[in-house]
Amino acid sequence: MKLNGKIALITGAGSGMGKSSAFLFAKEGAKVVVNDFDEDKGKETVEKISANGGEAIFIKADVSKSIEVEQMVETTVDYFGRIDILFNNAGIACVGPLHETKENEWDNLIDVNVKGVFLVTKYVIPLMMKQNEGSIINMSSGIAEMGLASRAAYAASKGAVLALTKSTQVDYASYNIRINAILPGTIQTPFIENYLEDAYGNVNKGLDSLKKRQLNEKLGQPEDIAQVALLLASDESRFMMGSPVYVDGGAVFCKT
Repeated sequence: MKLNGKIALITGAGSGMGKSSAFLFAKEGAKVVVNDFDEDKGKETVEKISANGGEAIFIKADVSKSIEVEQMVETTVDYFGRIDILFNNAGIACVGPLHETKENEWDNLIDVNVKGVFLVTKYVIPLMMKQNEGSIINMSSGIAEMGLASRAAYAASKGAVLALTKSTQVDYASYNIRINAILPGTIQTPFIENYLEDAYGNVNKGLDSLKKRQLNEKLGQPEDIAQVALLLASDESRFMMGSPVYVDGGAVFCKT
């Protein structure tokens, strides 16, 4: 098992890519701390892990709140003794052109997507420094490096996460801490389906539109991201540092 005996903290693990990653990490031997703001969804993830013979606990915390993040990390250490893997997966989206984006929407997006990565990393990094090892995975997005209509605020937040990944890697490489980023394309999660219902009025119509962006005309599944997260969490990626890993179905290419 690739993560046998490791302690993994995954934010936003109540659904979608975080949930799939939590399942896979547990299957590969990790003890998983499931974080989410939605208590019901987070506990459901823990229950499914336990039902399959894994070990996990749930900690409710808003990653944009310093005191809640600090308490989450302290609780994790009290329970498991250490943190070997941090997957900064929690995030939200905002759709619309820049001039129609409300200030509070911008602030909320930056708080969760950027400040959330900053805060959780800030409180976990000292533990990994003492251990002289650790793996941190940040959820960026393919949109950080490509233009897409009505996504200016979201792109800005994910671009910041990518820049943060590269800079923090330089600071902590000497402590044997690896910090990498995943840049997904469109992944078919409940979040995406809700967005498509709002944007297109019909989920299937929206899915058909999105699939046209992909070289294979398919959308990614949460499990596709989980497999990449597993690689980055494991020792198999020991020579990957500050790397952006694209998992986008070829969305950055043009077929015509």
